[in-house]
Amino acid sequence: MLRTLPAAIGQALRRFRASPDRLVHADPAFAAVPDVIQLASSAFVSDGPIPSLYTDDGDGMSPPVEWIGVPPEAVSLALLVEDADSPTPRPLVHAIVIGLPAADGGLVAGALSGGHAGGLAPPASFGRNSFLKRAWLPPDPPPAHGPHRYVFQVFALDRTIPPGTVGGRGALVAAIAGHVLASGTLTGTYERR
Repeated sequence: MLRTLPAAIGQALRRFRASPDRLVHADPAFAAVPDVIQLASSAFVSDGPIPSLYTDDGDGMSPPVEWIGVPPEAVSLALLVEDADSPTPRPLVHAIVIGLPAADGGLVAGALSGGHAGGLAPPASFGRNSFLKRAWLPPDPPPAHGPHRYVFQVFALDRTIPPGTVGGRGALVAAIAGHVLASGTLTGTYERR
């Protein structure tokens, strides 16, 4: 969608960025949460570039992601993907998923791409991304805006969040506050030149 934006606009917006300090994972409400869940992807290394296949310039499918280190007392997992460098006041939300199994595991490539028809098994369900869709929003930075950091955040919870109760980012934060046992992050980058 943004790939047709003139590069001059992306260049003009370069100094406008949401900031990693505004990610949900960085919220002071979660400061005491142990950061012990390890995330990885077979598609990219931590802090490395996300292949264009997994962006709006490619097929737009969600990349594979795996996690280990989920505490045994966890009841469910929540996944949130945010763009820390979007030219918006807060990070742009690319996906919210609740109700993931509370165990080491992950999602295969494309699992988030088809909305409810994708690779999510109930009771897992989507919250709304920043475009108000219950689906994966592929990376789509403005041309010439510079590299963007896409942060995959997993939260191990001591409860299950009922499907359909999480609208967007604010509702997710309210639902998980006081219920996060552990968390972890994985960052991939993408830049449209």
